[in-house]
Amino acid sequence: MRKLSELTSLDGKRVIIRCDLNVPLDGKQITDDGRIVASVPTIKYLVEQGAKVIVISHLGRPDGAPDERYSLEPAAARLAELLGQPVFFAADTVGSEARGVVKALDRGGVVVLENLRFNAGETSKDEQERKDFAAKLADFGDLFVSDGFGVVHRKQASVFELAQILPSYAGFLIEKELDVLSRLTSNPERPYAVVLGGSKVSDKLGVIDHLLPTVNKLLIGGGMVFTFLAAQGFKVGASLLEVDQIDTVKEYLTRAESLGVEVVLPTDIVVASKFGADAEVAITSASDIESSPFGASGLGLDIGPESAAAFAREIGEAKTVFWNGPMGVFEIDKFAGGTKA
Repeated sequence: MRKLSELTSLDGKRVIIRCDLNVPLDGKQITDDGRIVASVPTIKYLVEQGAKVIVISHLGRPDGAPDERYSLEPAAARLAELLGQPVFFAADTVGSEARGVVKALDRGGVVVLENLRFNAGETSKDEQERKDFAAKLADFGDLFVSDGFGVVHRKQASVFELAQILPSYAGFLIEKELDVLSRLTSNPERPYAVVLGGSKVSDKLGVIDHLLPTVNKLLIGGGMVFTFLAAQGFKVGASLLEVDQIDTVKEYLTRAESLGVEVVLPTDIVVASKFGADAEVAITSASDIESSPFGASGLGLDIGPESAAAFAREIGEAKTVFWNGPMGVFEIDKFAGGTKA
């Protein structure tokens, strides 16, 4: 993909920028604005160049329909604070309000459209449905900028199909992340350890594919670890599990073994009675999560203290470390130990 920095004139252009504003919320309060902060440099550059900026993103996992809990309105308000200028918010994505706000944008103006995933076409398995939704988005812009590194690998309308319709460029965040990945795969100092966390294996497929041939150790935490444990035949209670990725994980484990890569999984897990700050918790063996007092209803929400200490040792012994994603639900203190260790 071409780089945004290669464009010579953006003045008056309508630029659709795909960001990752998928921030954690407590009601309407943002508990960690890191992803919004990371999007600011590219958006600010577009504003300074006189572009009309249309920001699109997803938040959470609404089921293809509007759900007030996952509105991007709080993210739009925070973006306005960070940019130091008004940011308009459209309460729909491709409807009449979005069309009206985009049409009224002045040079240097910014609008955030409502959550992409309020539209079934964004994540549809049907290619034509995705193309149809992408075409509606494309009507708003002259150019497309991809700047959401956490979603760039996904075959979704706003990532894949939209980039095929409009002239497309990589934003500064994507440039930066790709530069880091390039340096991590060219000639890293060894031992080289990669630490992967976050909620879903499917979000990390591109990273694993890219880095597996070059690393010495792969440390797995976060919600994605339960798919790895399930792939090894362990029961994981009510923990997050991507059943459709179990075979993929088995392939990765086989590939890692053939490449001589040591895959390090947690040996203990912080299991909760429910999702929330007031949950009861217990520490159990990673191979026997359902032995907790909560049985099969227990939720694994962090790596345990034994695992956190072991991961810290592995990181300390490595000469090169690439870390992507939290080890647990770090927004809640009792499940932040693995990430902060």
